[in-house]
Amino acid sequence: MPFLAHATMEPMNCTVHIRKDSCEVWTGSQVLSRAQATAARVTGFPLEKVVVHNLLLGGGFGRRLEHDYVTQAVRIAQQVEGPVKVVWTREEDIQHDYYRPYYYDRMAAGLDARGKPVAWTHRLVGPSIVARFLPAGFKDGIDPDAVDAAVHLVYDIPAMQIEYVRHEEPMLNTGFWRGVGPTHNVFVIESFMDELAAAAKADPVQYRRALLGKSPRARAVLDLAAKQAGWGRPLPAGRARGVSVMHSWWDTYIAEVAELEVSKSGEIQLHRVICAVDCGTVVNPEIVKAQIESGVIFGISGALWGEITLKNGRVEQSNFNNYRVLRLNETPPIEVHLIRNDEKPGGIGELGTAITAPALANAVFAATGKRIRKLPLQGGLSTA
Repeated sequence: MPFLAHATMEPMNCTVHIRKDSCEVWTGSQVLSRAQATAARVTGFPLEKVVVHNLLLGGGFGRRLEHDYVTQAVRIAQQVEGPVKVVWTREEDIQHDYYRPYYYDRMAAGLDARGKPVAWTHRLVGPSIVARFLPAGFKDGIDPDAVDAAVHLVYDIPAMQIEYVRHEEPMLNTGFWRGVGPTHNVFVIESFMDELAAAAKADPVQYRRALLGKSPRARAVLDLAAKQAGWGRPLPAGRARGVSVMHSWWDTYIAEVAELEVSKSGEIQLHRVICAVDCGTVVNPEIVKAQIESGVIFGISGALWGEITLKNGRVEQSNFNNYRVLRLNETPPIEVHLIRNDEKPGGIGELGTAITAPALANAVFAATGKRIRKLPLQGGLSTA
């Protein structure tokens, strides 16, 4: 799993006005109290002398949980009389990000005579964002975000072992990226589950259904996504479907079916994405659908092309010409189907991103017979 940048549409920016005994800040922040505390620390003013005006984010995705850009703007403002606005260039933004960590995973499973898993091990290696960002949350050597989704496995498997090995990244700052743990773990888990289905010569949807007897909500979203996608019905020549399902600690269940084709040159063309969601009691269905749609689009960009690489200690990517994101004309129709019930409300913001990469990867396997175990998918196809 490669490093990923946030590439928010609005680069990092902050306006600061420092007076004799006070500081005023205008910025977009996902944690306003931290922006205020940062400005107070740099200026030496007490918190009550620092006022922060929170603006619309222009894109956050975890990047605006950090406040390095606030620190920089306050330090510059200390040298100037009057308000100062600091705006990063796109190149500065992409090359000085807090990147989604690089992860390495090793999976193993034991299957019975019918091809059903009876033992499951998952070892994941990567940095701990929580240890830096929220030290109190890092307990007994476990980063709860790094193992999110891995320890919330919905499948009924008698023996499971999940191992987390902390390995800090010495070269780059790492941070949250629209759901760090699930965006990495769901790809690994659902890709591996598809491999088990293939080893058992079983249909990927039916194989999963058979393991969801103790999770009726997960089975329901899987059934609904498969039904709406026409799973099992013939497709035009060259097209294939892939499926994935997940449950997060936010107590929301989601399944996705992706339909795509792979050209002879290895280019992936998406035709449809169908999601089924159970987030408990739905307050505003249009907001839920919009969050899933935007998450899917974000996830497609990361799955197909997202990768930050280094050369001579520097980030190579600098703008959208070499850090590609999904364009309007490339975006497939996205359907979101909600399951209504009286369960407690669950979280929704990042699930569309996490569920997408494995659905695409599994569809690529169905279309080509090539199993992609390293992202991004387009890079994996070119070397497969």
